[in-house]
Amino acid sequence: MTQVPKCTHSQKARGIIIDRLARRYAGLRNAMAFVVYAFTLLPTLIVIPISFGGAGEMSFPPSNWTLELYEQLFSSSAWVSSILQSTKVSCLATLLAILIAVPAAYGLGRFDFPGKRLVLFLVMSPMVVPVVVTSLGLYLYFSRLHLVGTTIGLVLSHVAYVTPFVVITVMAGVNKLDPALELAASIMGAKRLAVLLKVVLPQLRPSIIAGALFAFLMSFDEVVIAWFITSPETTTLPVKMYTSVQWEISPIIAAVSALLTMLSIVFCCLSIFLLPGTAEPSR
Repeated sequence: MTQVPKCTHSQKARGIIIDRLARRYAGLRNAMAFVVYAFTLLPTLIVIPISFGGAGEMSFPPSNWTLELYEQLFSSSAWVSSILQSTKVSCLATLLAILIAVPAAYGLGRFDFPGKRLVLFLVMSPMVVPVVVTSLGLYLYFSRLHLVGTTIGLVLSHVAYVTPFVVITVMAGVNKLDPALELAASIMGAKRLAVLLKVVLPQLRPSIIAGALFAFLMSFDEVVIAWFITSPETTTLPVKMYTSVQWEISPIIAAVSALLTMLSIVFCCLSIFLLPGTAEPSR
């Protein structure tokens, strides 16, 4: 019977030293991560107090804390129309992206078929192509279809842009599904459509909602594609912000930036809250 060698005093001391170094470097790593995140987020968060300044100033900290910038924002027909246009385009693009991405993610994540890698590459290709190249291609293509300057053209452009991200989010949920539940439903006589609607989709609900939030936020914030496709009648909020900064420095831009920052924070928190609810992976 073999005996397990006992740890010597030097080995124990070496283990204690390594453990202390690991804890020390873990604290240093966390501190560096906090500094990097703070350095990245500080310029974004600083616009929030600036947005509560007076109508004629854009300084930090503001000399007077008022809501004048927000009053000017929501009383301006140009700004309100761009906000409504962005909201409409984002809602339509999110809905279409979900209708396309959910079946695609389920098929790519659950089944194996010839040419699967090619299909996956084509679906994910908008993520690897530079946005400027995609925007130029969409502009040239939609020009022939007379869709440049229309809401439909902008919605279709955003669908092509956000769908890959929704596919990735939903595929992460599909990979965690338990195939035994679908098999049990099929054995009990359920049709494939019934299995999809009553077994698969309820388990994918957190991933679908998280993907929809990301899609809406990405479409709402997108500026490059919208710059190519929109017209003065279909200007979205990011394009309006860009032109406002380019041609005039209006303090209203601080109020708009603060609203977009809060919207992004809320959507990201909701997505983080929803993702852990996804089904656990099958053993």
